[in-house]
This record gives sequence, structure tokens and C-alpha cells, in this order.
Amino acid sequence: MIEVPVRLPAILREFAGGQAVLHVPLDGAVTVGALLDRLAAERPALERRIRDERGVLRQHVNVFVHETNVRDAGGLATEIPPGVEVLVIPAVSGG
Repeated sequence: MIEVPVRLPAILREFAGGQAVLHVPLDGAVTVGALLDRLAAERPALERRIRDERGVLRQHVNVFVHETNVRDAGGLATEIPPGVEVLVIPAVSGG
């Protein structure tokens, strides 16, 4: 089992008990999809802000494994190397 650090912006911290970084334990496959599945089980309100009801990343949410946007890599199948942080960054818009 490994723990993957997931860094959250202030806007999502209310769904993570106020924490800026969650340490998510994973067994088996260490992918973004597995990480989000674990979040769905432990913190469903947070995970619903990252993926939609189909399990797809929401359009205005970016997930980075180290410095790589998973949309430009393998999507939810993107592997998370040991010791690498995952960042969740929702788009900020305004007018």
C-alpha cells in the first residue's frame, strides 16, 4: 500500500475537512482513476466535484500528476509514480 498526496485548492477544502493535502492510501493499481475511486468511497462530496455522474473528469477541473495534466496523458489511466503529488485545479472564471 502507498499513500498518494492530493493537493486541493481552497475552494475544495471544505469537502476535505479543511485539509489542503489529503493522503490517499492505494492498493494495487496506482492510477488517477483508482485514486478518484478511493476518494469516492471516502469523500464522495469532494469526488463529485472532480468527476461527473458518468465518472468522467468534469470539464472545468484539471488534475495534474506532478506537472502533467492527465488530459494530455492517459486520462484516468495515468499512472502515479511513487512520491509524486497529485494536484486538483478547478478552472477559475469570471467576467
